Amino acid sequence: MYDRILVPTDGSECADRAVEHALDIAGQYDAELHVLSVVDARDVSHSAPAISPDQVEQTLRDRAESVVEEVADRAEAAGVDAVTAVEPGIPDDVVVEYAEDEDCDLIVMGTHGRTGLERYLLGSVTERTVRRSSVPVLTVRGTDEDGDEDA
Repeated sequence: MYDRILVPTDGSECADRAVEHALDIAGQYDAELHVLSVVDARDVSHSAPAISPDQVEQTLRDRAESVVEEVADRAEAAGVDAVTAVEPGIPDDVVVEYAEDEDCDLIVMGTHGRTGLERYLLGSVTERTVRRSSVPVLTVRGTDEDGDEDA
């Protein structure tokens, strides 16, 4: 049923929970796990004037590379084949395009990541991905500090 599973991650706790689900599903179906982190173009363009956009982008790219490599290591330990990618752009655009380009059968993602207030103002990356994706999207809820599920 699933041959290629995409798990977008930003390294947040919620994304980490999605990774656990994606690893489990990939293991059950002997599927290849595609681990994607997006360097959000909006973060680069809103950097402080004292820091060049190139420096901001490189810092974000380094962080994203670290995040996907960590997930790839976890996949290897679980016996799951993994492909990693770090792409620039608007996260939901990149996730949907990547899933189509790589012929992914399923997207597994957290209900929210590091964006905080922005998700209330702009709508969540997950919500926009669910609306636009041509493949099923499994959403995984995070937990707050008290251990209760997020709304």
